[in-house]
Amino acid sequence: MVKNEISSRSKILELEKTLLDNVDEKNIVGNKGKIVRSEKFPLKHTFADGIYVRQMTMTQDSMVVGAIHNHLHIWFLLTGHITVATEDSTEDYIAPCYVVSTPGVKRVIYANEESIFVNIHKNPSNTQNLDKLEAEIVSKNYKEYENYINKK
Repeated sequence: MVKNEISSRSKILELEKTLLDNVDEKNIVGNKGKIVRSEKFPLKHTFADGIYVRQMTMTQDSMVVGAIHNHLHIWFLLTGHITVATEDSTEDYIAPCYVVSTPGVKRVIYANEESIFVNIHKNPSNTQNLDKLEAEIVSKNYKEYENYINKK
C-alpha cells in the first residue's frame, strides 16, 4: 500500500474488500461480519463511569481498516507514528497527540512504527459487554451506519 494513495470512499472499500478476499488469519485477519479481536492488534479495555477506553497496539508496518464510529469521540496517539486515511484526507500523526474523531467515517490506519493509541468513547449504560458496547459505538459498514443515524 502506498499510504498517500487512499483518499476516497471507493478506494477504501476496494482495499477492504481485497483484504477480506485474501484473509489467511496469519498475515490478514478477517472480520467474518464482526469486529476483529486479534492477538495481532492487542486491545486493552478500561471502564470508568460513563466512559469506555479502548487501547490498541499496532506493530510497525501493520494496517487496520476500521469500523465506522457512530459518535464524535477523542483518540490519543500515546507512542509511535501512524498514517490515517479517510475518504477526505490522509494525515500523519506522531505521538504524543490527540484528535477529535468525527462519526460516519471509515479509516485505514497504517503504523509507520510500533504505535499505541487510545479511543475514548461514551458508555452511558456502563456496560462491560464488548459485543453490546461495540454495537452501540460502531457500525461495520455504511449501510449499517445509515440505519443507525435514521433510528436516532
